[in-house]
Amino acid sequence: MFARDVRYLYQSYGSYVTVGQSDPFRATDTQRNKYRIVSPEHQFRDLVMASLHDVERAVSNGIPPPKLDLPYPDTPEFITENLLKLLELTPNPRHKFVLKNLIKHLHQFINETSITTEEWMTAIQFLTRVGQKCTTTRQEFILFSDILGASALVDAINNPPVSGGTESSVLGPFFLEDAPEVQFGDSIASEGKGEYMFVEGRVLSTDGTPIPGATIDTWETDAFGYYDAQYKNFEKPDCRGRLHSGEDGRYGYRAVVPVAYPIPGDGPVGEMLVALGRHNMRPNHLHFAIEAPGYNKLKSLVVKLQDIKDEAEARKRGFPKGDSFKLLQFDIVLVTEEQSKAAFEKFAKEQAQKASVRF
Repeated sequence: MFARDVRYLYQSYGSYVTVGQSDPFRATDTQRNKYRIVSPEHQFRDLVMASLHDVERAVSNGIPPPKLDLPYPDTPEFITENLLKLLELTPNPRHKFVLKNLIKHLHQFINETSITTEEWMTAIQFLTRVGQKCTTTRQEFILFSDILGASALVDAINNPPVSGGTESSVLGPFFLEDAPEVQFGDSIASEGKGEYMFVEGRVLSTDGTPIPGATIDTWETDAFGYYDAQYKNFEKPDCRGRLHSGEDGRYGYRAVVPVAYPIPGDGPVGEMLVALGRHNMRPNHLHFAIEAPGYNKLKSLVVKLQDIKDEAEARKRGFPKGDSFKLLQFDIVLVTEEQSKAAFEKFAKEQAQKASVRF
């Protein structure tokens, strides 16, 4: 209940009940029994309690207070030390490890930069706005992660290179789960979305064995530099699709040539780039996300194209008009889950050794 509501209740109901007497306390016993004579404070209290009649009492999460010696946090050192002691109670080892390192580095950052209260509140308000900008078709937090290099770093750590395997890349903020199914040779783009392009290749293992039935999600911008979800009148997917590799590992589909485009500048991340003096353009590329049982999921970007000028070939590949198109030939090489796990564990061990030397 807001303060102004409390004042309103008090002013509206905070008066004595009178029974024809100038002084209610001179009323007869009969009058006192018939009428309730209360002070403004009592009447207000009764009204408030009545309004809270159906409110459930606040309860704890059931975890008892820790039996730890925690000094009063009146210095920066005690604040960090107390929190690290509390984190020792974390039952999940991985959670404990990640949060302890996060707290150490976050507190170290705050101490080293002498962050002001105004700067900290600005950061909190910025993150709040990032969250508020997110929708079911726009992920401002992924965009924020991307411009900080965090997305690329996490992807590189979790997908270390395996000899012969296709290099992984970031997912990006415009992946959607509802891509339509397309058959071999079909188009993922509606007519008029851009210059024709045909994409073909094979899905293979590192030893060259074809992988049938691999699920391939693909998406791109149109010739105007927009993903479908960026249009205000967005109703159904366009310039994106989902297909599967054949028995020989082959796949193929029609698309349009993607163009260089700016990342959205109408939100807090776009404002941040301006404040940092950074441009917001991305080079043209085509997105792939490939999955197959027993293999590590791959996300990749492709930009290398060939010029084809042959009307008969254009018709053969399903393009309705013109005599030219771009051709993208791209073999996707997946690594097995075992190969990926071994590479990741080797990388993690090397990083842990480096960290022990630094700290």
